Amino acid sequence: MIEEPIILQMLPDLKMTEEQLFEFCQINRDLRIETNKFGELLIMSPTGSETGNREGNTFGQLWVWSEQDGTGIVFSSSTGFTLSTGAKKSPDVSWIKLERWNSLSQEEKEKFAPICPDFVVELMSPSDNLKTLQEKMTEYMEEPGVKLGWLIDRKGRKVYIYRPGMPTECLENPESVSGEPVLPGFVLNMSKVW
Repeated sequence: MIEEPIILQMLPDLKMTEEQLFEFCQINRDLRIETNKFGELLIMSPTGSETGNREGNTFGQLWVWSEQDGTGIVFSSSTGFTLSTGAKKSPDVSWIKLERWNSLSQEEKEKFAPICPDFVVELMSPSDNLKTLQEKMTEYMEEPGVKLGWLIDRKGRKVYIYRPGMPTECLENPESVSGEPVLPGFVLNMSKVW
């Protein structure tokens, strides 16, 4: 069964401030909460255990490369970012160049940082809708600073590669996926993800 996120529309007088949204997310940790550019709340259930494991494998491979490379930092799926449209998004795995991250104030880093990662990964779970995730990836690609995005469809064994200003590329059942040139030397071993 494919589940769409629950979308809560709020009256303009009831819209939460940045601080209130952050606190709302903190007290509802069992939910994945994002907002779209219209200020609507998108509420999703946590991912299933198997998808969570595959997400962890993806994060782990990127983390190991990032530690060796030293030019950026990796974030898990529990990290929220504020996009230029005001939307709050939480990619499954993401990476930001150090100079971009270090340009933020300490206060900005402690909440939903006002930055879109250089690299984002969305890992489709069995209950996700492909079209909804493709729209999310398109939204990322419209952001300043983002250079690369991967949408991984485990069920279909496909990886959709997004680059700003370029058509989406689809790899069918790849053994690995290269992050070149954005992530020099990073190769994701798909046997740990499928």
